[in-house]
Amino acid sequence: MSNVAIDLIIIGAGPAGMSAALEARSQGLSVVVLDEQASPGGQIYRQVLQADGRSRAVLGEDYYAGAELAADFMGCGARYLPNAAIWQVTPQREVHYLVEGQARILQGRHLLIATGALERPMPIPGWTLPGVMTAGAGQILLKSSAMVPAGPVVLAGCGPLFYLLAVQYLRAGIVIDALVDTSHRRDLLKAWRAIPGALQGWRDLLKGARLLVELKRAGIRHFRGAAHLRIEGADRARALSFDSEGQHHRVPAELILLHQGVVPHTQISRSLRLEHDWSASQLCWVPRRNGFGESSAAGIFIAGDGGAIGGAKVARLEGQLAALAIAGRHGQAHGVRKALRRARAARPLIDALYRPPAEHCVPADDVMVCRCEEVSAGDIRRYVDLGCLGPNQTKAFGRCGMGPCQGRQCGLSVTQIIAAHRRVPPAEVGYYRIRPPLKPITLAQLAGERHSPEELS
Repeated sequence: MSNVAIDLIIIGAGPAGMSAALEARSQGLSVVVLDEQASPGGQIYRQVLQADGRSRAVLGEDYYAGAELAADFMGCGARYLPNAAIWQVTPQREVHYLVEGQARILQGRHLLIATGALERPMPIPGWTLPGVMTAGAGQILLKSSAMVPAGPVVLAGCGPLFYLLAVQYLRAGIVIDALVDTSHRRDLLKAWRAIPGALQGWRDLLKGARLLVELKRAGIRHFRGAAHLRIEGADRARALSFDSEGQHHRVPAELILLHQGVVPHTQISRSLRLEHDWSASQLCWVPRRNGFGESSAAGIFIAGDGGAIGGAKVARLEGQLAALAIAGRHGQAHGVRKALRRARAARPLIDALYRPPAEHCVPADDVMVCRCEEVSAGDIRRYVDLGCLGPNQTKAFGRCGMGPCQGRQCGLSVTQIIAAHRRVPPAEVGYYRIRPPLKPITLAQLAGERHSPEELS
């Protein structure tokens, strides 16, 4: 039997992927959704279908709102393939993946990449010590396993997730010793141009304000304008030292959660050699897309935080918009585009308020940048002095970006360090050249690869 191409393959079952699947199915398209997780929801709505009343009380109504979307998605008729690890995607919209130890191939007429975001690296002295993790990792443990810290915790950084996790920990009964906030009150004055436009998204701003009020009422120590962060300890984290508002502080801590915002997960789009641009507002690479989310390669769309950071509401609308375009229903998109403009309204203000400090994007020489291969910021600057022009060349100079994470944790830092040392824009420096396999695959699995039965049904 000859293989039959699927109308739409979606990679990722977060808000964008689920919304796109719902719209595509309503338009009569055949849809297969590949998801690395065991159940739909993505990072934002992780494990939402399994959430109980306690989880709802801790994680909040915005999280639980994803349950209806996930339930609708599971009943829409799209074929859902959980626990699927994508190891290669081709420009011909052929998706190679692993599921239950078997290598399979799917061929699609259209492809939607909805892989969401990664946490921005926050390389500071001591960030590789045991006892230090990201806020996102802490939230994943909370959502997926209801795991919480056994003792007090210190949160350092800034951004919406920074405050959200702090509130969720409070509701779960976790003691928070301190919030070490790298944002400053004066940042609001710097962002004044974005305020009028952001008022269209006043509901999102109000949610953020409520989080801050809840933290203030809890009486947690909140240090603002924190700089020169350093994690102290020899064998593990023992304290966080920093400067705040003209004073030096040292907070003893054995568990420190770092967060400096999120950035698009671009490994797949990079591997496809799609066009990317440097975003000066979000300080990261974003795939180039048209108004419907189509990338520089015909038939390949990107929706949600994998295209640019916008949050769950934006992701859902972008997924719906992409599906309408794929179905050829451009004329039905007016209302979605209007809602999307409102949903994006607050983003410029959020980006300005929580812009990562330069010292965390371009760290000092002694700070480890590539954790996998133990390459420091000083090593990268020495590579530049020897003639290294971009991140891809750092692989030859010192294996930077060649470890298990394949540059996911260090790529942005490497771009910005090289750009700053060369005194050129990040856009001129570029990024790693991402190649398959995107995830590990054995030779035996590769030899047994065959087309998925999903194509033949």
